[in-house]
Amino acid sequence: MHNYGLIGKNINYSFSRNYFKNKFLKESITNCNYKNFDIDTIEAFNGIIKDTPNLKGLNVTIPYKKSIIPYLDKLSKKAKIIGAVNTVKITKKGKLVGHNTDYYGFKKSLQPHLLPCHSKALILGTGGASKAILYALKKLNIDYTFVSRSIKKDDTLSYNSLTSSIIKKHKLIINCTPLGTFPNIETFPDIPYKGITDKHLLFDLVYNPEETIFLNKGKKQGAKIVNGFKMLELQAEKSWKIWNS
Repeated sequence: MHNYGLIGKNINYSFSRNYFKNKFLKESITNCNYKNFDIDTIEAFNGIIKDTPNLKGLNVTIPYKKSIIPYLDKLSKKAKIIGAVNTVKITKKGKLVGHNTDYYGFKKSLQPHLLPCHSKALILGTGGASKAILYALKKLNIDYTFVSRSIKKDDTLSYNSLTSSIIKKHKLIINCTPLGTFPNIETFPDIPYKGITDKHLLFDLVYNPEETIFLNKGKKQGAKIVNGFKMLELQAEKSWKIWNS
């Protein structure tokens, strides 16, 4: 039995396990198992590697996309540049290699919706997921500004400093925070939604629920909205290719 799985915290809601279970059924992939490894701290990671026989690959989600890096033997070029890992391949020699397929999934799912007016973006959140989004925006030549609860760099705004005028200037807004994720569906990023127009594109990495309050508030202002489901499908398929290459 080839084992795969997802490393994260409070991940019962996660898409990955069902996605791969359905994939194995649909494509008649036998002798494969995908399970959740729900851990309270990243220190438990080594135990998973040691205690799971025939482990071939892992996905990594919140909050371990950055903290997993010291536990790995090697990073792909892109994962090194991005500074976050969401896919780990276990080689035949037992080496742990970190990759980032979030970048690929986000870029591919965003591109069909982009218009020339979407040349400036606000990235809400500065966690591991935001690193891949930043890399994708750079590749797409889209200017970006981070929004965070705590200011660490010059290219970061605080939520308190956001105005309708700033929102109007940034026609692409990406939620990289877990706010709004099931079961805490009543939460949402605290931004001046009144500044959103019908020229805006709101992208939420959250996919459960399908329409978060963040997206709903944008839709009410006439914005185009996209959730993270397609991104997840694309990154999952990319992970599968990496594990089996």
